[in-house]
Amino acid sequence: MSTSADDPLSRERSHLASSRAALRAMREDVEALDIKDVTANWVNAEVLAHQIDERIKALADLSDTPLFFGRLDYLHAPGAERSEGAEGERFYIGRRHVHDAVGDPMVIDWRAPVSQPFYRASKKDPQDVGLRRRFGYTGGDLTAYEDEHLSDPAEAARTSKLLQQEIERPRVGPMRDIVATIQPEQDEIVRSGLGGTVCVQGGPGTGKTAVGLHRVAYLLYAHRERLARTGTLVIGPNRSFLHYIEQVLPALGELAVRQATVDDLVGHVEVRGTDDAAAAIVKGDARMAEVLRRALYAHVTLPTEPVVVVRGSRRWRVPSYELTDIVRELLDREIRYGAAREALPQRIAHAVLVQMERSGEAPDDRVQDAVARNTAVKAAVKAIWPAVEPAKLVLRLLTDAEYLAEHAEGVLSEDERKTILWARPVRSVKSAKWSAADAVLIDEATDLIQRTQSLGHVVLDEAQDLSPMQYRAVGRRCTTGSATVLGDLAQGTTPWATRSWAEALSHLGKSDGVVEELTAGFRVPTDVITYASRLLPHIAPDLTPVESVRENPGTFEVRPVSGTADVVQACEELLRNEGSTGLIAADAKIPTLAEALTEAGIGCLSPGEETTAETRLTLVPASLAKGLEYDYVVLDEPQAVIDAEPDERTGLRRLYVTLTRAVSGLIVTHGAPLPEQLTS
Repeated sequence: MSTSADDPLSRERSHLASSRAALRAMREDVEALDIKDVTANWVNAEVLAHQIDERIKALADLSDTPLFFGRLDYLHAPGAERSEGAEGERFYIGRRHVHDAVGDPMVIDWRAPVSQPFYRASKKDPQDVGLRRRFGYTGGDLTAYEDEHLSDPAEAARTSKLLQQEIERPRVGPMRDIVATIQPEQDEIVRSGLGGTVCVQGGPGTGKTAVGLHRVAYLLYAHRERLARTGTLVIGPNRSFLHYIEQVLPALGELAVRQATVDDLVGHVEVRGTDDAAAAIVKGDARMAEVLRRALYAHVTLPTEPVVVVRGSRRWRVPSYELTDIVRELLDREIRYGAAREALPQRIAHAVLVQMERSGEAPDDRVQDAVARNTAVKAAVKAIWPAVEPAKLVLRLLTDAEYLAEHAEGVLSEDERKTILWARPVRSVKSAKWSAADAVLIDEATDLIQRTQSLGHVVLDEAQDLSPMQYRAVGRRCTTGSATVLGDLAQGTTPWATRSWAEALSHLGKSDGVVEELTAGFRVPTDVITYASRLLPHIAPDLTPVESVRENPGTFEVRPVSGTADVVQACEELLRNEGSTGLIAADAKIPTLAEALTEAGIGCLSPGEETTAETRLTLVPASLAKGLEYDYVVLDEPQAVIDAEPDERTGLRRLYVTLTRAVSGLIVTHGAPLPEQLTS
């Protein structure tokens, strides 16, 4: 290929080099800022220094990542009047905005409105785009380009080869962004407004996780000031998953998004115990919220004695009936228990001040505050509306059968109450062996007492595995904000897995959320997803099967084996290919497989650890496979994966997850017979 200055590829490489130089200059300008004389005090200086440091990080040039991946040539300048002879305008679309020394854009942020036609325009709807150009890269070097003349009726629509290559590119290391390959149906979700909650049902390989992360990046771009004030949060199922996705947002220039698991959010106590499935189901049921509310407000006692406040030589008496009216009014307002308790002494003090004014005195706010702190008032508040510790409340419910029966009457059956009662008494909150479900109950009780702070936007991934009480815990974090809920009902692998998204959104407190379904599979090869979809009639019969749009069919094999050595051999075969390999098996088989790999001299990683050129095999317990992906996968003993779960339906769902982790090829090894659901 020619490398002359007239060669289009050479010109594009020149623009890339100039853009990288401009980005370096932007970074150097920020690094050179002197803030000594522009801050009033050391606090402001610290804040500004932190902001500058974050800006410097956001302007980092990732040498192995394309600075721009596309180009749009508009027939007319966007926003200008369209007249005959008017000149068009050209924009390079990339991960972040880059401008030259005089402020003219060299690369436009993919989130800008002018970039949207890169994802949405088509031959049927060209959106005033004459040319859409996609770029191919090797590392950070521009190596190819591909043009679509969208407004040319003589050119037929066709599938982009570069787009297919980018989708199918081998992946080593953490999850990468999909900013160059976002499809129109994905882009609609990514760019939906901040005010509404969106729930994305997506089968394996449909890109739902990436769509959710890019939606956060888009919202931070479109609503920067608001979300900087209110905050954003990405919630994943476990630490391995969060480690796997953590580089996506920084690659898009977004550094301020917190990541957590649900367990992190409700970490009021140390979790040292576990529940059996039956107990976890009851504790995770939304009805427990009503049990907790009853138990908490049962602490409120209507007064039977007056409050007598002594100030100097005067005695002021608030009769019990007036106190009762105050208490009932606070209860009727349905404000948080703790907020009502804080308001009660002020209400009593106000009643005293009314009497003072009637007697001719002129008390002010300072007098009211003094009365509210009076010993008699404080004693009355303690008796009427005592302070309650959330963990102690939950502990008493779980250890006192009569107390639980009293507050769960008509809510939980006798068998359900017996299921969640602890067998042995516990001396204190600290000595209790709390389970993950117990921690969620404590979080609910904490919110009943004091309102949980709300964030501007929350992304909840792998949501299908949450219990109703866990949904409520997440919903508390976005009561005044919005959410993006991501999941696949077919991949629900907990006994309390989500039955419907409408129900989930209700528990989240977002009943008006919109449910979108992604059914085009960009990651899983056709033969693999077709094989895995044999399970759908048994685990989620109402879902639309994923249809792979991959041109590369990948490789797929079901292989009988006689022992562990044959499984290791399958791994060795796949490691001859470029990219990452995952060996997935039932959790109980992991130690044996790890030993066999060590004996064969094959190094392996744990889920979430970053693959390297030297170590490209990850040994994955089936329980941690969800959300992860590898170029090639060996899945050992499907029946063992099913048998490891408490019931067959959950086991089949776990198997569905493990079968759909491969991007390019899958070998299923088995010594035992295959599950009948895969052979029928």
